Amino acid sequence: MVLIDPNPPETGTILRVRGPLDFKCQLDSTDASLMHKVISRTFETLRSQVKSESLAFTVCESHVIIWPNKGVHVTPEEISPDTLCEDIQQWIKTDEQESSSKKSAKKKSKKTTATVVNLCLLMEVTKPGPLSAPTLNRTVKKCQFLQTTLPMDCVVHATCDKTIRNACGRLVEELMSQLHEMEKVALQHMKGTVLLVPQPLHFLLPESKGLATVVYPAGVPDSQLETHRRELHRRFELPEDRPCFRRANAYRFPDEAYKDGYLRNPHVVLTHPTLENGKLYLVQGIYSYHHYMQDRMDDNGWGCAYRSLQTICSWFQQQGYVERSVPTHKEIQQALVDIGDKQASFVGSRQWIGSIEVQAVLDQLLGVTSKIMFVSQGSELASKGRELANHFLTEGTPIMIGGGVLAHTILGVTWSETTGQIRYLILDPHYTGAEDLQVITDKGWCGWKGPDFWDQTAYYNLCLPQRSKTI
Repeated sequence: MVLIDPNPPETGTILRVRGPLDFKCQLDSTDASLMHKVISRTFETLRSQVKSESLAFTVCESHVIIWPNKGVHVTPEEISPDTLCEDIQQWIKTDEQESSSKKSAKKKSKKTTATVVNLCLLMEVTKPGPLSAPTLNRTVKKCQFLQTTLPMDCVVHATCDKTIRNACGRLVEELMSQLHEMEKVALQHMKGTVLLVPQPLHFLLPESKGLATVVYPAGVPDSQLETHRRELHRRFELPEDRPCFRRANAYRFPDEAYKDGYLRNPHVVLTHPTLENGKLYLVQGIYSYHHYMQDRMDDNGWGCAYRSLQTICSWFQQQGYVERSVPTHKEIQQALVDIGDKQASFVGSRQWIGSIEVQAVLDQLLGVTSKIMFVSQGSELASKGRELANHFLTEGTPIMIGGGVLAHTILGVTWSETTGQIRYLILDPHYTGAEDLQVITDKGWCGWKGPDFWDQTAYYNLCLPQRSKTI
């Protein structure tokens, strides 16, 4: 069902091997049991290939090649099977090293996160020795030919004392296990003579339990895999009220950049304020930072609540609660028209929305319910520490707050139960610049604010989205 690497990928070296394995077989019968036997034999042949001396790993962006089943043979000669995994990094050419010398490229630096070494899976197709003359046989008969590509993706985490020999042995074992899992999934979800491609995904388990690799059938939506996910939740003793193994929950490795252009979780680089007997309560999970002027949309001066709503929607999307994309301004406006809250002329306008509209759109487009907190004046927000702390502790969703003519997103609080002191972690949608993390954090567009940040005399409405109880 799953393949487990028990080590948390926070430090050390992550070795990730990826590559295609060609799956080809001939089905002479449409009888289900006979087809299953043929497919199982084909998987067994692939496992034999993985155990053979033809298997090779190439380290991406380098000249390093490893033959794990040839006594862990490695080239170039300066590398041996007993070389530490963390030292492979010295041979990888990065953009920053293009103009550097080999000596400077080999300097070690202190690492605060795990280093990812990407390997490519290859199969040698030629062998040393004399070549034999090719032969050709021709047979005419009616049959079904199955052909697809298996996207192998295996991961091991190596601590600082692990060698290439050790890691390669584990990678070969992982490849073998993954082929077994792919065989189970392929046979379970086979439709007639159609073989659904089994796809491996990696998930980071909570409480530093490590990575779990789960194989899902391509083309089968998450909604049809709930029984399988429930088994995983019970196996790892995870709560059954929130998604952990939906495709959107898949672990993103440290070297994998987001391609949509939005920053994720800019608050994680901030230093948290210290309060006497204060505790930290933060948003749980991943969100995208949405702000003025993105998406080729000039909403400067009127779109702050739309952007805060988009940030909230991105949270529900990236936690796996919903599969739909983050709504555009027009889609938000159309949703309000559809429920009868606005006239048709509202669509395409530059009219503001507030917390009540945000609550309505979340319900209409995402099926998400929200609580509304009313504050008659900004000075009262300082007394809402317990309610806000409890929200981030139990729900963990971003909060939209609107007051006067401004809207912001609250990502967390530091609150002291004994003194009542409080600080708010604010994500400001009024930013109009580029996706520059340093500028955003240095200039306070994402930062900690005190109670004086709020207009002390203006009233505020807070929209507190609630998690749905689902896996």
